[in-house]
Amino acid sequence: MSRTVREIERKYEAAPGGAPLDLAALSALAELPGVASVLDDGVTALDATYYDTADQRLAADGVTLRRRTGGSDEGWHLKLPVRPKGAPRTSDGGDVVRDEIRAPLGDTLPPELAALTRSRTLDAPLRPLVELRTRRTVWRLVDAAGEPLAEISADEVSARRAGSADAPVRWNEVEAELGAGGDPALLDAVGRHLATLGLRPAGSTSKLARALAETAVPRDESAPATEARREEHRAAHGDGDGDGDGTRKKPKKQKEQKKPRPPKKARRREGADALLGGGDPTAELTAGDVVLDAVRRQVAAIVALDPAARREVPDAVHRMRVATRRLRSVLRSYRKVLDREVADPVGAELKWLAGELGVDRDREVLVERLTAALDAVPEEQRLGPVRARLTIWARAEHADARQRLIEALDGPRYLDLLTTLDALRADPPRTREGTPPLLRPAAAKPPRKVVRAAVLAETDRLARRVDAALALPPGPERDGALHAARKAAKRARYAAEAAELGLGKGARELAGRLQDVQRLLGDHQDSVLARETLRAIAARAHAAGESTFTLGLLYGREEAAAAARERELPSVWAAVLDPPPRRLL
Repeated sequence: MSRTVREIERKYEAAPGGAPLDLAALSALAELPGVASVLDDGVTALDATYYDTADQRLAADGVTLRRRTGGSDEGWHLKLPVRPKGAPRTSDGGDVVRDEIRAPLGDTLPPELAALTRSRTLDAPLRPLVELRTRRTVWRLVDAAGEPLAEISADEVSARRAGSADAPVRWNEVEAELGAGGDPALLDAVGRHLATLGLRPAGSTSKLARALAETAVPRDESAPATEARREEHRAAHGDGDGDGDGTRKKPKKQKEQKKPRPPKKARRREGADALLGGGDPTAELTAGDVVLDAVRRQVAAIVALDPAARREVPDAVHRMRVATRRLRSVLRSYRKVLDREVADPVGAELKWLAGELGVDRDREVLVERLTAALDAVPEEQRLGPVRARLTIWARAEHADARQRLIEALDGPRYLDLLTTLDALRADPPRTREGTPPLLRPAAAKPPRKVVRAAVLAETDRLARRVDAALALPPGPERDGALHAARKAAKRARYAAEAAELGLGKGARELAGRLQDVQRLLGDHQDSVLARETLRAIAARAHAAGESTFTLGLLYGREEAAAAARERELPSVWAAVLDPPPRRLL
């Protein structure tokens, strides 16, 4: 049985030519604010073998898989990079945040950990990559109650390629890891103290990364540009990115493109992917660059979120489903850029995956909505075992949905989709034998023309659906039309988000307005589904002779909520049209 530990740590090393660390000087850490004492936990010998595919796909994504003996946590360890919203970050941004999934020691890789690597390895064999030995001296910083605040480790490391007869490379480093209840500011204080001892932030974020660099492990450069390699490029070139879910942060303000067009060098590509394949950074941005940037971001998000979805990390299934839908939307919206013979089959498989991911997510949304609604009902109006009925329904639905999702993620159909997506994010994108290239001739045109036209086509499509829905009287037919409008709003929003690289802040502003429409219509659809669920639960309660008064009350409130959203739609839609999207873009 595995367990997960969240790691928040910093690494330090001596400057070239610097004196070795005086371990006795670490006792002064007891003088840091909040630290009552420094406990010496002695010396431990650790022996680890790191595993990866032949082309080092795990390492390229910042993932490490090892089998380690020695220490209190010996066993198989899989470390996954994490940057959740709200994660503690030290003042200079040097923290490394990872989830370490630990499994008991054994001769073979536990199937549970192997499954968590599947989205990256694509079931390629894992083989020994690096052998690493560490002599570790550990100190614990504790508060007055004896609770751990942080752990400081001084490591003497030797590493060599697995099976190599070469002499190992050696180095010393210090790790400062935040305790479960520690204050992130403590890492800054530790860092300042270590600086007085001649240490500086380490150049590598992991021992494996340094071992690979210093032992010159050959890497297959035909492997796709993964998110880790993109991050290296962003760090070097200042490109911003989002929170690992395939979205962009707001870019730095830029001057709008105006006619006459500025010189070529003034219009640099902003997307990291446009450069990773060796493209000219001063070349004109094309529609193909914009669309491929969006495609690669969503593929990276799906790959990164797969392990979290398998582990039932909160919101992971939802985020993976959103990335799947975003990617499918891009493939459908930009058909002038992407060949339909290639894109349409991929879109069909993404629809299947979104459906598998959506079964449990839809249940989760309904449970949250109905639980909150029930909590708002006065106690005297709660008649019958309503909460128990809701719990029984939720648990039964979850068990079935969870099993179905894991079977899908472990199946051959999903692996085939991952393999196809992996090929599409190569540079240039690879397609199956006998199919045309992914990019059509229009991909070489400027984004201002091709990408803008695609976004406007989606907003026009949405306008037709909103008008059609509002023309219908309240009832099931209008509910269906509003649901269709919701899907169109989502598709238009995703098209606008993908266009931001090429169209700038106008696309970002339009995406925000479309999101308002999507949210309103999404709340309306949630009300429709909630009423269907309440009706089904009420039928079971009635058959069992239970009171259905409270369920009927909740049903009526959902009807009122849906009617309110319908009344709000005209004004929210009017905001999308002021100014018109054509002027905004």
